[in-house]
Amino acid sequence: MRSRIYAGLVVDESGDADERPPLVLLHGLTFDRTMWRPALTELEVLEPGRQVLAIDLPGHGESPDATSYSMDIIVERVHAAVLEADLDRPVVVGHSVSAVTASMYAAQHLTRGVVTVEGSLRAAGFARMLQSLEPVLRGPGFAEAWSRIAANVFRLDEVSPDVRDFVVATSRPRQEIELGYWQDLFERAPNDLDAWIDRGAAAIRSAGISYVAVLGAEPGGEELAWMTANLPAARSEVWPRSGHFPHLAHPRRFAQLLATTHDWDSSPRPGPSEALSVG
Repeated sequence: MRSRIYAGLVVDESGDADERPPLVLLHGLTFDRTMWRPALTELEVLEPGRQVLAIDLPGHGESPDATSYSMDIIVERVHAAVLEADLDRPVVVGHSVSAVTASMYAAQHLTRGVVTVEGSLRAAGFARMLQSLEPVLRGPGFAEAWSRIAANVFRLDEVSPDVRDFVVATSRPRQEIELGYWQDLFERAPNDLDAWIDRGAAAIRSAGISYVAVLGAEPGGEELAWMTANLPAARSEVWPRSGHFPHLAHPRRFAQLLATTHDWDSSPRPGPSEALSVG
């Protein structure tokens, strides 16, 4: 594994280009690229030499802070790193909030597939919750509010002590960074966010891009209905008792899933659509 800087972002890079699609891994909010190392260790055993790029997103890990963290900008920063690393139509993997980033990347750039990990594409409900908490989140009560949000989302009571310790050690919330990544959710009407994601799903669907969602618990009825309507060819896998971190709770199983993407490919598709801009 080699440490590199592409498009100003620090990455872990491994493997070399071959007929298998490269993997681009995007961690969730407050984490960094080390989140993927247990699964990537297993992947190297299963698929030696698979080309992988695990990225520290702006303001996380060793990547510097940015002036904006809007979804459009983050997608383009990731794309710039993919281009600079000379990756050919990757499979993009996104954990938590980066499930949306990975999906919107696939909606706008040549991609051979998407794997999401514990990330909902239904933004409206979370946006409404954040908007109700915005005064607290922007003030001195941020740390307490974040702790409540994290406890609800992370579900660390469902994972083993070693996974719990790993998560606690690697989650580094910073108020200005979290607020930056949530800016779209604060500023946009929830229904507008859902419409934007629906358009992205339509682009993925029409391009025939392979899509797998890994979950730590059964999805709710609304989530399931949305996936059935908008991404009917997507496959969902539920790995019980893995909390918000199936890839950490079951690193070998997750590596096996990544290995199954070795023959994924995409149908011919149109170029990026300006209609997908969230701004």
